[in-house]
Amino acid sequence: MADRSAPSCHLRLEWVYGYRGHQCRNNLYYTAAKEIVYFVAGVGVVYSPREHRQKFYLGHQDDIISLALHPERVLVATGQVGKEPYICVWDSYTVQTVSVLKDVHTHGIACLAFDLDGQRLVSVGLDSKNTVCVWDWRKGKLLSMAPGHTDRIFDISWDLYQPNKLVSCGVKHIKFWSLCGNSLTPKRGVFGKTGDLQTILCLACARDEVTYSGALNGDIYVWKGINLVRTIQGAHAAGIFSMNACEEGFATGGRDGCVRLWDLNFKPITVIDLRETDQGYKGLSVRSVCWRGDHILVGTQDSEIFEIVVHERNKPFLLMQGHCEGELWALAVHPTKPLAMTGSDDRSVRIWSLIDHALIARCNMEEPIRCAAVSTDGIHLALGMKDGSFTVLRVRDMTEVVHIKDRKEAIHELKYSPDGNFLAVGSNDSSVDIYGVVQRYKKVGECIGSLSFITHMDWSSDSKYLQTNDGNGRRLFYRMPGGKEVTNKEELKGIQWASWTCVSGLEVNGIWPKYSDINDINSVDANFIGQVMVTADDYGIVKLFRYPCLRKGAKFKKYLGHSAHVTNVRWSHDHQWVVSIGGADHSVFQWKFVPDRKLKDNLHIAPQESLVDSNSDESDSDQSDVPELDSEIEQETQITYRRQVYKEDLPQLKEQCKEKRKSAASKRRERAPGNSIRLHFVHGYRGYDCRSNLFYTQTGEIVYHVAAVGVVYNRQQNTQRFYLGHDDDILCLAIHPLKDYVATGQVGRDSSIHIWDTETIKPLSVLKGYHQYGVCAVDFSADGKRLASVGIDDNHTIVLWDWKKGEKLSAVRGSKDKIFVVKINPYMPDKLITVGIKHMKFWRRAGGGLIGRKGCIGALGRTDTMMCAVYGWTEEMAFSGTSTGDVCIWRDVFLIKTVKAHDGPVFSMHALEKGFVTGGKDGVVALWDDTFERCLKTYAIKRAALAPGSKGLLLEDNPSIRAISLGHGHILVGTKNGEILEVDKSGPITLLVQGHMEGEVWGLATHPHLPICATVSDDKTLRIWDLSPSHCMLAVRKLKKGGRCCCFSPDGKALAVGLNDGSFLIVNADTLEDLVSFQHRKDVISEIRFSPGAGKYLAVASCDNFVDIYNVMSSKRVGICKGASSYITHMDWDIRGKLLQVNTGAKEQLFFEAPRGKKQTIPSLEVEKIGWASWTSVLGSCCEGIWPIIGEVTDVTASCLTSDSKVLATGDDFGFVKLFRYPAKGKFGKFKRYVAHSTHVTNVRWTYDDSLLVTVGGADTSLMLWTYEMEGHRDSRQCDSEESDLDSEEDGGYDSDVTRENEINYTIKALSTNIRPMFGIKPHLQQKEPTLDERPPVSRALPQPEKLQTNNVGKKKRPIEDLILELVFGYRGKDCRNNVHYLNDGADVIYHTASVGILYNVATGSQSFYQEHNDDILCLTVNQHPKFTNIVATGQETQQICQLQLLLFTCGMQ
Repeated sequence: MADRSAPSCHLRLEWVYGYRGHQCRNNLYYTAAKEIVYFVAGVGVVYSPREHRQKFYLGHQDDIISLALHPERVLVATGQVGKEPYICVWDSYTVQTVSVLKDVHTHGIACLAFDLDGQRLVSVGLDSKNTVCVWDWRKGKLLSMAPGHTDRIFDISWDLYQPNKLVSCGVKHIKFWSLCGNSLTPKRGVFGKTGDLQTILCLACARDEVTYSGALNGDIYVWKGINLVRTIQGAHAAGIFSMNACEEGFATGGRDGCVRLWDLNFKPITVIDLRETDQGYKGLSVRSVCWRGDHILVGTQDSEIFEIVVHERNKPFLLMQGHCEGELWALAVHPTKPLAMTGSDDRSVRIWSLIDHALIARCNMEEPIRCAAVSTDGIHLALGMKDGSFTVLRVRDMTEVVHIKDRKEAIHELKYSPDGNFLAVGSNDSSVDIYGVVQRYKKVGECIGSLSFITHMDWSSDSKYLQTNDGNGRRLFYRMPGGKEVTNKEELKGIQWASWTCVSGLEVNGIWPKYSDINDINSVDANFIGQVMVTADDYGIVKLFRYPCLRKGAKFKKYLGHSAHVTNVRWSHDHQWVVSIGGADHSVFQWKFVPDRKLKDNLHIAPQESLVDSNSDESDSDQSDVPELDSEIEQETQITYRRQVYKEDLPQLKEQCKEKRKSAASKRRERAPGNSIRLHFVHGYRGYDCRSNLFYTQTGEIVYHVAAVGVVYNRQQNTQRFYLGHDDDILCLAIHPLKDYVATGQVGRDSSIHIWDTETIKPLSVLKGYHQYGVCAVDFSADGKRLASVGIDDNHTIVLWDWKKGEKLSAVRGSKDKIFVVKINPYMPDKLITVGIKHMKFWRRAGGGLIGRKGCIGALGRTDTMMCAVYGWTEEMAFSGTSTGDVCIWRDVFLIKTVKAHDGPVFSMHALEKGFVTGGKDGVVALWDDTFERCLKTYAIKRAALAPGSKGLLLEDNPSIRAISLGHGHILVGTKNGEILEVDKSGPITLLVQGHMEGEVWGLATHPHLPICATVSDDKTLRIWDLSPSHCMLAVRKLKKGGRCCCFSPDGKALAVGLNDGSFLIVNADTLEDLVSFQHRKDVISEIRFSPGAGKYLAVASCDNFVDIYNVMSSKRVGICKGASSYITHMDWDIRGKLLQVNTGAKEQLFFEAPRGKKQTIPSLEVEKIGWASWTSVLGSCCEGIWPIIGEVTDVTASCLTSDSKVLATGDDFGFVKLFRYPAKGKFGKFKRYVAHSTHVTNVRWTYDDSLLVTVGGADTSLMLWTYEMEGHRDSRQCDSEESDLDSEEDGGYDSDVTRENEINYTIKALSTNIRPMFGIKPHLQQKEPTLDERPPVSRALPQPEKLQTNNVGKKKRPIEDLILELVFGYRGKDCRNNVHYLNDGADVIYHTASVGILYNVATGSQSFYQEHNDDILCLTVNQHPKFTNIVATGQETQQICQLQLLLFTCGMQ
């Protein structure tokens, strides 16, 4: 029975008892269907009082604490607590998610409110600033965000009579908000002398800027605008928790247990005192009211929901009850009836009917209750108390039988023996007492073997033994009733247990997750008949396992709903239901058990209902029985794309080196060289860890990527064009449905996705800000408007974009394990699939989130690792390729069939108009019909099939296929080995592109007189490349070990290769056959060099700090250069072949005499005079300038000097290729810089005639050829990444005015706005009754905007009521520019000074002012569009932009 699979039966949530009244308010409403919506724990509940039926929304994973109803009363928004809380908007009919709003709030969401037309939603967070956010909830888009208040906000509401106005209230404040553009501005309510400043708990908005609010002292405060105008005193005797507005008026509910109804002018209509009704009790406190027609809903602090019919107001109807605040631990089920008993810290014991879903009895005790048990005959109910006593009640009438206190600490577990004679009572002082039931509960035994508190107990079927678990995780056995401990294993062998509720023991080994604490699982209950058991844990999860569960890492089905810990769980007497209780959420959940056979029937009827309802598709634990991963996939999952330093860190690092920079800036430095290089050709294709990254474009060119380069390859002309917008490894590529645009995603700290045009090679959009570390998969939607991407962060975040706008539409955490592919449904762009390690998930967009469901495998197998996926011919059909060579066929989320397609993983799959094509690790391309029933044709990738026009040689037969694409009558294939092949449908294969395989490439040598170069790599190959326009690989040879260096002999006939095991070979440069090989060293050979001239000597440098010198003719070692303190990095001969220059990892520049190897000391001035045969060194005064400001010893990895000794090319660890003038004396020389490699450029070499620079990238495996362009040769520069300029800060020299302005610091002053807070309202905005003589004359002219004043020239003098700005002298010119403009055809001039925008009328000399800014204005612009005449935008210092509208008018009129 050691089956580790999940059970095939499952649970479905049937009923939730309770209502969340504590610490929440305004969370109970009628929907349009007259159902009642509220929440308990992490579940949204829709209850139909007519049918006495509940529906559940299970989209949250922690306590829900806020709820709002859409004005149409169908949709509901709920907000939860948690580290990264989110808001769900869901449909109360279907209980499906409509939208998810996330990534903004922290801690929790305290309040929610929809606006009048239901388009926008406002939310308030529980963070320290109580952030207020306004959302376009359908799009999941944040419209505006502002800090709410320094203290808690309790309620927020839209003003339903004024658009864009909101009101919030909370601890000692009320705020009135205006939403303008994307900025939310608050004004504090002025309490004045009308009422005391106090905490406002709830509010409702009425007409004419009137707001009613309920205060902590029971008064109602009435506001007009932002001023308190009157108070209705003593509306309630204590705090008013809830206020609800409806067509008839307002309803309020308070701590005094009263509900009051008011008319629309807040005149009292009636009072309903719930404490005085039949169901009432002392201390009843109202937390939520909802008035609809003649019905009123009331939610109380103690988890009850009442419904009051207005004309029978003294007879409220109790709809729902639950336990009050305090932890809930005690649970027992009746042995013969469908009843459950619960007891809580609220001191009540309650009996629930599982059939009627109702509370049938309740009894209040003296002490908090911690456990319960029902006797086998169902007559007695025993309750264990927190104070160490226990009480026995008669179930029939809840009268006390006996109350006994033998212990001081809490009783945590008690159980009746199966024969009904004994009661075992386990307490927190480590002992179990046995009482005789018949002897009126006289103590008859004691078990004292435990050293910790007793947590669980079970009796044997014959009532002769008891097993216990304690807090230390020990399992002990006792003989009954005396309590003697049993240690003899033989005696224990045959015991049958009457129940199994213990958490430790062989039978429950598999329930424990990895790294769990012994107290993480709170409760277990086994169903012996159904061979399943249910567990309850500290993470709010109820799980269903097989029983017995012997093997570690067993799979389960899991059910969410409870928020924090689930404290207890039990099967009902007939195993029809499971009852679970939540500790802190003090709710009781009743789950229906759906056995295996019923599940099968259900699947065909309503898969939706049976699965979504209970979340049971989340049923995977530690999946150790999934087959081992294929070696290639295993290797790929272990690749890390994290960098110690990213290119994004460069500016920051430079900032840290400010001092160094200043000292260097004072010295005269060489200019950068006038000549430049341009990327010409790249050998390589990234296949070893990428897939489906190779496509035909519209024009028949081929687009793919390698290193940080997007390549568009023309196969007719054998030329390439490059997209160089990326600055690190590209990991994925997708093509737009029209085949003209491409999306590529790269590695980076804040990694970016570029969408670019394959014709013009210009970027169209760059998407950043959501993926950490890198992007591993991208896909366009069928209409080309959307893009999906997957990150390589720990959660493999999935983001859906509107790429043209650069806008994130939705995001979600994808999976803990790697995701390989994302595909958008071509028929419904709101749906997508992702596949990856043990992962196949179907997603649909919901606002700012994505709702995911795992693929349902059913009886067809287990979740395999999926490597590729495509959608089929209808919106429901999807196909995925597995790591075992199968193709899975899915309908909706169900697996309907699997087909064996390849030996080994299916890495790539492509959908055709009629059929599919797949490629696998077995090196076979297979064409299939449109149902995957028949394989129409297969093509094996073999050397024998290679066509004559190929640009290289296949390294091996049947290479692993990573990408497939079709078009132009051919199949395009990309392999793991870095080859791109074109398969003609008739069979011949042409090799188009080739590069090294996975592994770092370090070795590079150019031929002394031919356009040829050699490379050697960790992939254990030595390759010869043709650098002439044919651009192909001429020869390849496999080596026994990887290599790090190579060198041609001066005559070009021999080639020396240094290997990683300390050996080296000399091979024939044409045939690559061995001439000679040696091994004197154990460590990597890092550099190898023939002496110039006849090539008599060969210097071989190794990582164990030595250089060996060999005589080539006699094949003997003739000298050893000793004295280096670190590994050798670079080596050069002088022209005579008598002197060696050596660089080491410790930044030493050493000189040795050849051939003996004697160390020499040469002054630096002399070094410059020596004629060197080559210069590849990175140390010495001649190349001091090549080290960047942030340079460390290994930062510059390679250099090479042109034969005219004028330009030095370098490669560094940042992936930059740079050109310096030579000699590069003085620190931090100026340079030209080029990006195409991703991280390390490991080697650079000029060809014999300096026409090309050849560079190799370490891990990016690419070989790049750059053409060398003389000064004055200026082609189109699209290939100069970075426009190859100097670093700007090294440019030097500003004009003095510019320098001064550049150094002005605005930040310090910006803080002063917070130091001097502004209260009240600006005088010009205050409401005043105009006097007769100041009323404006009737006029047809447009009314003047309220925010603009004209100065009153020639008006009657009147008493000064406030100050009005009349004239401003000055204009801000010292640090601003382009900030004076004509308006109204030159009649007015607009400019700014201080914090005022000024409109100056040229004719009258009068000024008008815009005064909404509260700090210096720094910039101003006028909208030139004819549609927006006279719109001006001004920007101030403290992050706020206002837009002011100057309507057409004449200044100084009237």
